[in-house]
Amino acid sequence: MKKTLITDVECIITKPDRHNLITVIVHTDQDVTGYGCATFQQRPLAVKTMVDEYLKPLLIGKDANNIEDLWQMMMVNAYWRNGPVINNAVSGVDMALWDIKAKLAQMPLHQLFGGKSRDAIPVYTHATSDTMEGIYELVDGFLEQGYKHIRCQLGFYGGVPENIHTTVNPTEGSYFDQDQYTENTLIMFKLLREKYGNQFHILHDVHERLFPNQAIQFAKDVEQYKPYFIEDILPPSQTEWLDNIRSQTSVSLGLGELFNNPEEWKALIINRRIDFIRCHVSQIGGITPALKLGHLCQTFGVRLAWHCPPDMTPIGAAVNTHMNVHLHNAAIQEHVEYKENTHRVFPNAQEPRNGYLYASEAIGIGVEMDVQAAADFPVTYRPHEWTQSRLPDGTIHTP
Repeated sequence: MKKTLITDVECIITKPDRHNLITVIVHTDQDVTGYGCATFQQRPLAVKTMVDEYLKPLLIGKDANNIEDLWQMMMVNAYWRNGPVINNAVSGVDMALWDIKAKLAQMPLHQLFGGKSRDAIPVYTHATSDTMEGIYELVDGFLEQGYKHIRCQLGFYGGVPENIHTTVNPTEGSYFDQDQYTENTLIMFKLLREKYGNQFHILHDVHERLFPNQAIQFAKDVEQYKPYFIEDILPPSQTEWLDNIRSQTSVSLGLGELFNNPEEWKALIINRRIDFIRCHVSQIGGITPALKLGHLCQTFGVRLAWHCPPDMTPIGAAVNTHMNVHLHNAAIQEHVEYKENTHRVFPNAQEPRNGYLYASEAIGIGVEMDVQAAADFPVTYRPHEWTQSRLPDGTIHTP
């Protein structure tokens, strides 16, 4: 096979709407260019430094055909490995290399993987409001669009705080009360089932807002409403408690968006402690490790529901869709509708049709970046107050 030498690597950050989005562009001597997602919106400049100062010098002159070798080299070159900065930087390159290979093969990416196992992937979106009336309005609109799976949240993560018994001069942060949150969320489920019956599957994200014993009780209480899955009921540091939940309820569990390292997910999969893996593909290093993770999960009956929020590029979302139509154990894909500016920067961004996402049939990933449009939306930093969640006594609690 003719060598395809890497001639340049770019890392571009843009903020077309709410989120900083990071794209890596790999150029070759064959006039074939690849695009990948490296978005870590909370620390975008750190990822750019990683790509520009450390990965680019490693990659110039290397053969882009050898994706596996290049991935291993990028991952171990720093000796210490994993973590959101390194993994997202490696992912941006890795996705771009797969994009190049599919373009050289004149195939859409899913065909390069081995073709389809389904026509399209079911999709779910978010109905979040501070009131039930607001949730009803959103749900009604999504049902009209053909959605059969909707994630419902009464308030932001942690619910709608009311009359929280805080301290004198409380430390700045995003306060919530765990008892209020669980009570109000169970009421939300009850009212949704009373109003809609089984018209759609309800999903819900706890976002690690509970202590382990509270999580066990919540899982038992919410089981009667048959959620499609409950997401992130525990933080990565407390996953041993999943055995206790498993022993007391059949509620479906999805976990993994915070994972960086295979040691975080191996035992969960092998011991069947979760039903759905929720890893963020760029957070674990890109397509190369995600395909391996997908096949591991299939062996143990764990289904795939990759984390796919709006704070990732449409390139990364399209990669998820290609993997989902290929991997037999893929279950569902998360999606939030793109706004106008994001469509301008990523003109081929995919949107669902009647509750399904279809993989692009263009060669490669099928989504690229308009670099000139991206320049109109420079990177900006904000402190992300929601990551500073606090309990009533002022204790910071894992988001």
